[in-house]
Amino acid sequence: MSEAVTRVLPAADDTRALGRTLGELLAAGDLVVLTGDLGAGKTTLTQGLAEGLGVRGPITSPTFVISRVHPSLVGGPALVHVDAYRLGGAAELDDLDLDESIEESVTVVEWGHGLAEQLADDRLEVLLERSRRPRSAAGGAGARATAPLG
Repeated sequence: MSEAVTRVLPAADDTRALGRTLGELLAAGDLVVLTGDLGAGKTTLTQGLAEGLGVRGPITSPTFVISRVHPSLVGGPALVHVDAYRLGGAAELDDLDLDESIEESVTVVEWGHGLAEQLADDRLEVLLERSRRPRSAAGGAGARATAPLG
């Protein structure tokens, strides 16, 4: 059974810091599925994951190239960063041959809900939601991350 954990992330730096903490815990073979609206912080969280993993950057959204591989700078697993937003379905995700590298890398799939679950029985699913509070002149509205654990 999975358990949901919720974190309020007031700013992009907080989202990146959560990602860094998670990245330090991830290992080869781990799959992270990120879900959230545009601007919710999926790529920002991935930037933090990359910092925690110690992989080569920069980490930018792979929306148009679909997938990027970031090799490790510290002898750990590579980060495979996928943006499934433009994919037409599971068959197109399968065409990326992610199953060939999933055991030796950490794979992060943005917009992966309903598509990426086929890649691994065990995965970390993160839902990023933008705050419902209006933006202030001093900063952003922040985000909330909910991750089922189990």
